[in-house]
Amino acid sequence: MSSGSELLIAQALELGMDTCFANPGTTELPMVLALDARPGVRSVLGLHENVCSGAADGYARIAGKPAMTILHLGPGFANSIANLHNARRAFSPVVNLVGEHASWHISADPPLNSDIESLARPVSAFVRRSTHADGIARDLREAHASATGRRGSVSTLILPYDHLLADGHDRSLRPALPREGYPTIEADRVEAAARLIEKARNPALLLGGNALYGAGLDAAGRTGVTLIGEVSFARLETGRGRPLLQRLPYFPDQAQTLLDRFDAVVVCGTKMPVSFFGYGDMPSRYLDERDDVVHLAGSEDDAATALEALAERLGRNAPITDAPKIAPAADGDALDAQKLGDALALGLPEEAIAVVTAVSSAAPFYASSIAAAPHTQIALTGGAIGEGSALSLGAAVAGGGRPVVALEADGSAAYIVQALYSHARENLDITTIICSNRRYRILDIEIQRAGVGNPGPHARSLGDLGNPPIDWVSLARGFGVSGTSVATVGELRAALARSLAEPGPTLIEAVL
Repeated sequence: MSSGSELLIAQALELGMDTCFANPGTTELPMVLALDARPGVRSVLGLHENVCSGAADGYARIAGKPAMTILHLGPGFANSIANLHNARRAFSPVVNLVGEHASWHISADPPLNSDIESLARPVSAFVRRSTHADGIARDLREAHASATGRRGSVSTLILPYDHLLADGHDRSLRPALPREGYPTIEADRVEAAARLIEKARNPALLLGGNALYGAGLDAAGRTGVTLIGEVSFARLETGRGRPLLQRLPYFPDQAQTLLDRFDAVVVCGTKMPVSFFGYGDMPSRYLDERDDVVHLAGSEDDAATALEALAERLGRNAPITDAPKIAPAADGDALDAQKLGDALALGLPEEAIAVVTAVSSAAPFYASSIAAAPHTQIALTGGAIGEGSALSLGAAVAGGGRPVVALEADGSAAYIVQALYSHARENLDITTIICSNRRYRILDIEIQRAGVGNPGPHARSLGDLGNPPIDWVSLARGFGVSGTSVATVGELRAALARSLAEPGPTLIEAVL
């Protein structure tokens, strides 16, 4: 006989879920104790629930399988929602284990009592409350099956304290349920896309999902068509020797201008593109009014298989075009976004993982990274900022020793800076570069572009991060991470090289 919590962990191991990002409280203590009773799960402490959910997102993107989170009741789950929103938009498989009050205690309406199901549904494809210890293993199997079906999704399992403690039976332990497969891409859609490309003078492929890495990206490259990646991608492989791909711009006028250059667009692995925000004189949708567009595969479809079929139908095997060279800046040059992006692209080691969540400062790196050593990028998907340090944590845990370099903005990095503690606690090879312009620079850009008026003292003050400036070096050291501040290209190069050569985490403040 085993407790419900021991059956839970045993079933998790049976399913291959061997990593857990945890911020536990009282109602999760049976699960914590079961991690010792049933060894085999790597447990990683996050000092905030949003660290745990963001780390699970990053882990899933690199590992291709779900990690578990352990979250405390409804308020703890609520703390995790911003990065679960990003995970949902990334189609990341994640399984949340939420400790609930003892079932007999809920009627007393204790202070932490809340409607967990209502909190979970907007970010979860699967939500269930376990009703007895014997059913916990079954519930976890079904949560796992939902999370790993098709492209991936978030599952949330609510586990009452008394059921975790109660005795249950091993007979419910089973292997993983069959994964829900992708729907078949219809042959007529492949034919329509091929004909559109063949008659066009200047066609493009707008790609997302598994079209941005592995076999999908290779197949896209063989078509010989211009490749454009979606704005908010979950995972991308790029660098020398890989098909050249430009990213759809964030701002709608720039995105519209780029897409208007092409007389045919095939969309594969993503939904039809829309702008992040609504602007009075800009359309929300970029391609809906055009008749020279084919939607070959959507966000939840197997874009890689669709592209293999398209490349075969076209009968092409286009060679990979050499990436343009980067002209390195002088060591003594002051850093700006362009020089930072170039220096980072030149300094990335082969097969590194670049976590890129800076908004206003990251565009030059994206453009330069096609000339970097072959590497993987993961980016912000749902627009809930501040995820970078948590994504880095999960990516490093999943990466099996691959170096992780994160490019973060100073404003968003402050959201969950406590993730640095987990970097140090796990002694992970993560280099965090803070783009320190000491402003919410993206808001300045938005005000200028929107033409909504000149910023007055309140608007200028609310975008100011320089009074006082955040002491990133002291913050990093306080969490156990080596820290340094750089202001020139040469200083950045030297700091990046040192960080990559030494084990453990480092933070570099790049003053722009």
